[in-house]
Amino acid sequence: MKTNTNADSLVQTFVEMPSIEELVQDKINELDAQGSDDAFFVGDLGDVVGKFVKWKQLLPRVEPFYAVKCNQDEQVVKLLADLGTGFDCASKAEIAQVMKLGVSPSRIIYANPCKQKSFLKYAAKQGVDKMTFDNEAELVKIKDLYPEAKLVLRLLPTSQFKVQCELGNKFGCHPDNACKLLAKAQELDLNVIGISFHVGSGVEEAEAFACAVKQAHGAWMAALEFGFDMTLLDIGGGFPGQKSAPITFAEIASVLNKALDEYFPAGSGVRIIAEPGRYFVASAFTLAVNIIAKRTVARDIADTDGAPGPDGHHQQNLSQNDEPSHMYYVNDGVYGSFNSLMYDHAHVEVEVPTAYPAGHQFTSSVWGPTCDGLDCILEECKLPELDIGQWLFFQDMGAYTMCAGSTFNGMPRPNVLLYCNANIWAEVQGMVAMQAELGATPEEYACPAVKKTCVNMAALREALKAPGLALEEEMLA
Repeated sequence: MKTNTNADSLVQTFVEMPSIEELVQDKINELDAQGSDDAFFVGDLGDVVGKFVKWKQLLPRVEPFYAVKCNQDEQVVKLLADLGTGFDCASKAEIAQVMKLGVSPSRIIYANPCKQKSFLKYAAKQGVDKMTFDNEAELVKIKDLYPEAKLVLRLLPTSQFKVQCELGNKFGCHPDNACKLLAKAQELDLNVIGISFHVGSGVEEAEAFACAVKQAHGAWMAALEFGFDMTLLDIGGGFPGQKSAPITFAEIASVLNKALDEYFPAGSGVRIIAEPGRYFVASAFTLAVNIIAKRTVARDIADTDGAPGPDGHHQQNLSQNDEPSHMYYVNDGVYGSFNSLMYDHAHVEVEVPTAYPAGHQFTSSVWGPTCDGLDCILEECKLPELDIGQWLFFQDMGAYTMCAGSTFNGMPRPNVLLYCNANIWAEVQGMVAMQAELGATPEEYACPAVKKTCVNMAALREALKAPGLALEEEMLA
């Protein structure tokens, strides 16, 4: 039997965690009883914890610095801070959000190669000294405003691999120009400590990381020749966060570990960090939307070469012999949480609550609530015939969704409802209490419930255990 505990908390906990479908249906039932139809997110923080465990298992040498821009939910950021991750921040606001949680500046990298002056001054005031650069103008700016900064040269990966979102068209120094930038940093008497790269958001080929690591090693050796004390390698982001991704995290980890061991072996003393965003949150959130309007039209008529018929997306006149097609309008769209369809090149899959009767599947389309014809979520999908007031939901909606949504046309943002397995949540809170009592860092205490989600408990035990800290054996069981 499922038991809801901690009912007054911002995070609802369950002794036996319901499925995502059950959580969504329970909230739908509650809203229907209240006569409410507002869209909402359901977030499973246990899923985030599981991703942290998996990271520690598969990439034990790499410290995750969560990319705050991906999902800025306060409870998500706090949970990751409690687990001991670092943070990739791109602005003053992101730095402020993280530091408000008590995160040390040493756990932050200002990973924006082109920084606003006032933001750079703020970083200096807060002691956030690790930051990236990829051009001479940035070096001059840093020399003027924060000459004590610890700089990380961001390279442009030159090998072409398939990615969900290309970043190389905007950021990154071409390897051929690395020595020129390093010479400028030396001339300005600035402190370069590392090399970074970003293969692209949502990379689809693991070998992209191996090529980028090899390339980073070349720039690293050049920096050593300039006399810089090199200590940090930042391998960026691009890690998949959902099962439907074309490549798994395990495949990337396997390739990465080999490349890191070859070019930056453990004995070298190099600190290695990464900037995962979607990896931690993509699969943790599900979005439920309400059908606010509906049109039934004739199905598209294609011409001989397969192009749409002359009347566009739908035939407006439905005759007796036509197969109906349904247009569903819902209360979130591409100007809101589905902005990822445009900005992040995402693909979504619609689902129908199991409480609704199954029936014949009709060709359908799903549209957002604004007055813009661009606001289309799915141009074509198969759905049973549904009525106004019923619901649809979309899984894997945690990455680059709520963070970039607007209120165009006055449409509200969805509420966010957070849940977690009670045992995992209690142990995470126990970690926080232990840290406060012992004055330890997050890496110096262990979390039994976290480790129970791990297949190889011994590996995680070593990853979470700090050298020299005496822990009771039962804490490590």
